[in-house]
Amino acid sequence: MTEMFPAFIFIGIGAMTDFRPLFATPKMMFFGAAAQFGIFFTILAVLGLNNLFPELGYTLKEAAAIGIIGAADGPTSIVVASQFAPRLVGPITVVAYSYMSLVPIIQPPVIRLLTTKQERRIRMHYGEANIKKWVMVVFPIGITVLAGILAPMSVLLIGLLMFGNLLREAGVVNRLFNAAQNELANIVTLLLGITIGATMRYDEFLTWRTLSILALGLVAFIFDTAGGVLFAKLINLFSKDKVNPMVGAAGISAFPMASRIVQRMAKAEDPQNFILMQAAGANVAGQLGSVIAGSIILGITPWLVTLLGG
Repeated sequence: MTEMFPAFIFIGIGAMTDFRPLFATPKMMFFGAAAQFGIFFTILAVLGLNNLFPELGYTLKEAAAIGIIGAADGPTSIVVASQFAPRLVGPITVVAYSYMSLVPIIQPPVIRLLTTKQERRIRMHYGEANIKKWVMVVFPIGITVLAGILAPMSVLLIGLLMFGNLLREAGVVNRLFNAAQNELANIVTLLLGITIGATMRYDEFLTWRTLSILALGLVAFIFDTAGGVLFAKLINLFSKDKVNPMVGAAGISAFPMASRIVQRMAKAEDPQNFILMQAAGANVAGQLGSVIAGSIILGITPWLVTLLGG
């Protein structure tokens, strides 16, 4: 039952997510994918750390479970860790949620390091899209079917996320919609915290492995942010309609915190610059991207373990 708690949270997340900013600027979907770079970089970093410090003894599955911290999505991290590294669920959960809350501290220095003042002042046009009701209802159903075809392992998480969003957009099940984003999300979060907290014995938690997970989680968040920003800068090389590179940083799944950080930084550079809606589009795309990335990890890791024998 513990493994189902994080899955149920996705119903609440879906109910709270509005995909209209993504419809208004569809290209933000690419930033939701680019900002998952930290996941795969961190997996390689774990394996490299293993070579330097063999006593850590991380397996490939444990490396994947640590890397998924870069999804910036607590429930996804718990789902992957519970399947690949049950003994590390506690540390991974604590690190994932800790760095999600520290996004306002982690992201700004990385963004400033990788962008110029002129780039941070780039203005982006936003056109309010008049999206028909039926499109918003069909969207979660279509995404679930498409995800099932492309990444079958993602059906559970994407399906529950889109089910919650369908409750929101249907407009005829207000009691279920309100319960999903309030009571269900709160109760499941509480129970999840209690069950995971009960597994965190001090003699297993206060170890060098836990400290290494703490460091690697920070690496994951830094390279998530860097991946999104650098991808935006790459697109600007080939596009006349320039993208503010800070929007790329909003491609992580920490919704809506990341998009608010980007808007705050843009306003600090230019009080008349408003890129919140574009950042929100990248942010909700990151929510989808993190779940799909986690599902891909779940799908390919066992195959790599069999292939590599480790």
